[in-house]
Amino acid sequence: MNITQTLFTARPTDQRIPQELAIYDRMDQLDIPHFRVDHDHADTMEDCLLIEETLGAPICKNLFLCNRQQTQFYLLLMPGDKPFKTKFLSAQLGCARLSFADEAHMADLLQTRPGSASALELLFDSEHQVQLVIDRDLLHCDQIGAHPGINTSTLRLSREDLLRYAQSTGHEPVYVDLPDPRLEEQEG
Repeated sequence: MNITQTLFTARPTDQRIPQELAIYDRMDQLDIPHFRVDHDHADTMEDCLLIEETLGAPICKNLFLCNRQQTQFYLLLMPGDKPFKTKFLSAQLGCARLSFADEAHMADLLQTRPGSASALELLFDSEHQVQLVIDRDLLHCDQIGAHPGINTSTLRLSREDLLRYAQSTGHEPVYVDLPDPRLEEQEG
């Protein structure tokens, strides 16, 4: 994976997709400082681990989920290295069954594709159909890495600025406490 070793502090000046530029526009409006690393497509958490070394911040796991009827949508932010079990989240959200939402819903609601979703794309959910859900373990991170509409760049933002950005889009987070299944295995 090719990763620039430069941490950029300004919006990009080269050709970018409209969604990415809209995200930078909103960050500029809110006066949110950031650091940016450009890289090849980051399609796995292993790719993200390599990016984290240059970025100097953990990239959170962003999971786009829905209920069985595909009428309720959730964007879950959690630590990137923490395994995810739907049953724990379903119970806390009061949903009978959650699964990964399909690519078409992601494109329609967040204007992005799998592997590129983050809280930054909530800007495009103007009808507030997506509920932002944050695992409280993520609140231990002072800095968080997130893709700006595409997974060929990653931004480092303060946790407070990422939350302020999400709130500026009208998305108040719901906080959950997801257990770490790895700890249960050690105890068992």
